[in-house]
Amino acid sequence: MSARGPVPNLAEAIVGETIRGSWWSHPRSHEIAHLYGAVSDAEDVLVCRLVDGKVTFVHRRIWPALVRLSGRLPRRRLAAVREEHTDSGKHRVVEKAYPRWVPKEVARRASGLSDEEAIALLGEGLFAHLAPGKRGA
Repeated sequence: MSARGPVPNLAEAIVGETIRGSWWSHPRSHEIAHLYGAVSDAEDVLVCRLVDGKVTFVHRRIWPALVRLSGRLPRRRLAAVREEHTDSGKHRVVEKAYPRWVPKEVARRASGLSDEEAIALLGEGLFAHLAPGKRGA
C-alpha cells in the first residue's frame, strides 16, 4: 500500500514520485485514498499483510503461488483483510483466515505448480524476504 520495502509502493506509483512522510499530507491524498478503495474492492485483489505486516495488494494471478508456498510463509500474513465502516462511523479491520478465502479454482491451480514455479511467480527476491527467519517475516 504505502510502506517501504521489497515491493512497489502504490501511493508513490499513483503520484509518480517519492512521498516524504505520510501520504495523507500529499496534495493528491484524496486521489490516493480513492484509488486505495478501488483496488481494495477489486475481486481480483487479495488484501493481506504479507510484506512486513503491512497492507499488501496481491493480484489473483499470484494467489496460486501463495497457496502452493503457504507452508513456507508466515500463515498469519496470508489472512485476507478488509476495512468496514461501522454504524457509528468508525473503521474496523475484519480478517478472513487463510485458507478460508482461497477459491477452489485457485487451490486446483496451486496443486499443479511446483515450489520452483511458485517461487518464480512470486519472485525469488520477495520469497526470500518473506521466508520465516527473515526480518519482517
